[in-house]
Amino acid sequence: MSHIVALAGSTAEESKSTDLLKRLLGYVEEHGISTKLISVRDIPPNELIYGAPKNSPHLKEVTEHIERATGIIVATPIYKASYSGALKAFLDLLPEKSLVGKVVLPIATAGSSKHLLAIDYALKPVLSSLGATQILSGFFVSDNQLQRDKNGHLLLDNESELRFEEQVRTLLQSIRFIKPVSQKEYAPAEYFN
Repeated sequence: MSHIVALAGSTAEESKSTDLLKRLLGYVEEHGISTKLISVRDIPPNELIYGAPKNSPHLKEVTEHIERATGIIVATPIYKASYSGALKAFLDLLPEKSLVGKVVLPIATAGSSKHLLAIDYALKPVLSSLGATQILSGFFVSDNQLQRDKNGHLLLDNESELRFEEQVRTLLQSIRFIKPVSQKEYAPAEYFN
């Protein structure tokens, strides 16, 4: 069965990127796929700053969910042309090659479209260094393309809504034939050593 882990990279209590992530998970769950939302807010600050000990229950739980996953969604606000520092600290805690065999969808929100390329030039290289080879094009939205309704729900403009739905479809199609690969199963070819 497919399992998607969603990593929320915002430290804010009210976050556009996290709200988009939750909305995407709702679509995914409607298709019978199990999900797990993990936020940088859930990791003890001392583990993010100083590194988690090898026996950290928080890191163990995160690693177990990622190993079971067929898909990973990474959502972040963009600050100063890059993803959040808390997300970077979080990704640094993950074991090497922990994203091997996973379909990865990056999502980013920013104050303006000037940060449009942050996914490609800042986030995707880090995801690749963790072993991700199936990184989808991603979804970027700026503040002028979204708003909140009177109940606080995030609304996208028409063009952004179509792009968002396309990314959901692409993710669902991409994970359909993926078998989860755990860190233990991953063994590079001998001739690369």
